[in-house]
Amino acid sequence: MDEYIIIIGLLIPFAGTCLGSSLALFMKKELGEKTQKLLLGFTAGIMVAASIWSLLIPAIDMSTGVKWVPALVGFLIGIFFLLLLDHIIPHLHIEKTEAEGPKTKLKKSAMLALAVTLHNIPEGMAVGVVLIGLISGSDITIYAAIALTIGVAIQNIPEGAIISMPMRNAGSSRKRACVYGILSGLVEPVAGALTILGASLAVPILPYLLAFAAGAMMYVVTEELIPSSQYGKHTDIGTIGLAFGFCLMMVLDVALG
Repeated sequence: MDEYIIIIGLLIPFAGTCLGSSLALFMKKELGEKTQKLLLGFTAGIMVAASIWSLLIPAIDMSTGVKWVPALVGFLIGIFFLLLLDHIIPHLHIEKTEAEGPKTKLKKSAMLALAVTLHNIPEGMAVGVVLIGLISGSDITIYAAIALTIGVAIQNIPEGAIISMPMRNAGSSRKRACVYGILSGLVEPVAGALTILGASLAVPILPYLLAFAAGAMMYVVTEELIPSSQYGKHTDIGTIGLAFGFCLMMVLDVALG
């Protein structure tokens, strides 16, 4: 039974990426700048709320002794781990150039795909940590696990679209653009599965792992998503998207948890 819960839990967020990426098969135009800002902000809001209610608060609740220590230590390790990873693996801070030809657009789209793939790793870790907490009998409930997996799946939809649509606009075929979007999300269930394999041997450090995933997600939000949504024009739309994303994930966590 636990195996089915893990498989389903890992595949639900991946399904969100597949759904978003499939939009390239049906839409001809590139996502407008306003839409991109809205989706980036929405994704950031969901990740911030998930970090708090689905990861940090459960980490504090299940800790013994000085309850804030595991949350503090794990969170900081998560931040600095992604900082290190960010310097090792090339990534993209979204910027606009004066004139963008097809080659420039395609290169930037590929870099964006790499950036999203990079930040899918902590998302997969977050899902994996919550699932191992669920099956190990910790304070994490089935409703909290559902809230996180659905929340990640929802925010993966615009992520898949953000990758596949610009690649389609840059000259890639619809099928290839869709495949690239899907591949960017494939690392998520893999990261989740690897986290489960490791965490199953070290349940006592579960609060640290939860906080670690929260720190990694917050790093991605502050380093990539918010700056991208606040660059250039229509920054207020990115802010509105963040507010809606945060509220949606907060309601999911509180109502289901």
